[in-house]
Amino acid sequence: MAFWWPLLIVAFAYAICRLLLMLIPSNVPSIDVDASDVLDDGNQTRENSFIYIPSRRQTDKVQCYEPATMKYLGYFPALKPDEVKERVAHARKAQKIWAQSSFKQRRQFLRILLKYIIEHQDLICEISSRDTGKTMVDASLGEIMTTCEKIIWLLSEGEKWLKPEYRSCGRSMIHKTAKVEFHPLGVIGAIVSWNYPFHNIFNPMLAAVFSGNSIVIKVSEHASWSGCFYLRIIQAALAAVGAPENLVEVITGFSETGEALVSSVDKIIFVGSPGVGRMIMRNAADTLIPVTLELGGKDAFIVCEDVDVPHVAQIAVRGALQSSGQNCAGAERFYVHKDIYSSFVAEVVKIVKSVTAGPPLLGKYDMGAICMQEHSEKLQSLVNDALDKGAEIAGRGSVGNIGEGAVDQYFPPTVIINVNHTMKLMQEEAFGPILPIMKFSSDGEAVVLANDSKYGLGCAVFSGSQRRAKEIASQIRSGVAAVNDFASTYMCQSLPFGGVKESGFGRFAGIEGLRACCLIKSVVEDRWWPFIKTKIPKPIQYPISENGYEFQESLVKALYGLHVWDRLRALVDVLKMLSEHNASKGNKRTD
Repeated sequence: MAFWWPLLIVAFAYAICRLLLMLIPSNVPSIDVDASDVLDDGNQTRENSFIYIPSRRQTDKVQCYEPATMKYLGYFPALKPDEVKERVAHARKAQKIWAQSSFKQRRQFLRILLKYIIEHQDLICEISSRDTGKTMVDASLGEIMTTCEKIIWLLSEGEKWLKPEYRSCGRSMIHKTAKVEFHPLGVIGAIVSWNYPFHNIFNPMLAAVFSGNSIVIKVSEHASWSGCFYLRIIQAALAAVGAPENLVEVITGFSETGEALVSSVDKIIFVGSPGVGRMIMRNAADTLIPVTLELGGKDAFIVCEDVDVPHVAQIAVRGALQSSGQNCAGAERFYVHKDIYSSFVAEVVKIVKSVTAGPPLLGKYDMGAICMQEHSEKLQSLVNDALDKGAEIAGRGSVGNIGEGAVDQYFPPTVIINVNHTMKLMQEEAFGPILPIMKFSSDGEAVVLANDSKYGLGCAVFSGSQRRAKEIASQIRSGVAAVNDFASTYMCQSLPFGGVKESGFGRFAGIEGLRACCLIKSVVEDRWWPFIKTKIPKPIQYPISENGYEFQESLVKALYGLHVWDRLRALVDVLKMLSEHNASKGNKRTD
């Protein structure tokens, strides 16, 4: 007992010191970001102040509008290939300087960003809401929380996973040390989607910059207004830590701009559709750069008969309508056990009927507007196809009083029953607030239905038995899975994120995503230099002796034989041949 008391006292003192250090405010400077030109001027609250805007076309300008009100926000240039290459060249020069930065400096950059984000949540969420139509709550959940989680994870673990990692040397290299080093790749290129304009910029940027790279991000033409403002935050934080200019660039434009970016950088990260992902791959093949593709999904949401129906129904609706419904690639196919099918549908319909779509910043709507023009027509065509093939609408939410001429910017949340896999709604990515609910009779059938998709991003499985839910989830071919929850995997930023099949490949987030921004270099060196050095054994030195192969064969047996006695016998043979070779060399010198 006397031995343990000092250890307990030391451990207790250490814990108290750590606690006291946590209570001391860290010295994190504040940054000033000019937001005067993006703050709402009051027209947002006038429900009839809509402006008719024709369909977007690819011109020399990226026109920006609020999808909820059709209010004009401004425009940004659609950069030409030469302009893109110039931005990349500036980023490359900046990266060579930043690659020499310390992890202390990189962590300070993250702390400054975190401080600004926490202190300016309203501003960030409002800008995201105005540019995409999502509600403030959805902006906070999908933009603020996920980004803060990533920053905190990088602060606590990022350096650890970028330090050299020592590996075993094996039997033949026991006199060596082996390690993996993680060096910056150079300039990372990212082409990101519009559904999370804040997080989709910060997610690749944080990993790239923390691992010593620069990054050039092409934002979506549907969310350029917010993206260009968010760049100001990043630039202000970089300036505060003395980072070189142009380390992070945000560029605007259309397909031509994206193609030029792919051909100029050292790695490309793309978030978007499978069709565009294929074009990215073809362009990346010309320069043979690594590619990470996240191409959406058709996530299965499986509900067994032993669940708390009202609880899971709430999660189901949130999963389908997350990020204001129209701006998500969340749960898109719902499979419910036949024994609770009717009660589950009734509960979901009750929730959905309470949801109203409308301009999100008015504060009285649960959902915002569709970001992409004419997307509501696609959603309606998917619903019509299902209805034509025997499906029924079980219930719908409502659209608020949003004014003349803007109705097609909204799509009410819709519950559809009696669906099957012949319907496009169950096969094509909807990216909208539609809940198609299908029956299943057994766990095996649920797995078959979930895997019957060209996508494989995520899945969620609910059961009163966690073991049962885990067993079902393990059989679904997807990159991520949540057991008795939805989308919780993405809030664990230590985990990699990505899919299989037409949902893409490669991973961002987590250790894998961080290291994917690195040149991974294997290094071997002598363990006891200069006392023990690698020398080629005499029998296999040039000119190779007559028993050279016999020596090599015995050496393999000595190192890798399955039984210790076999290895010892082979080792004796190796030593015998070495001694004979040395003896013959000595005799020749005597002669």
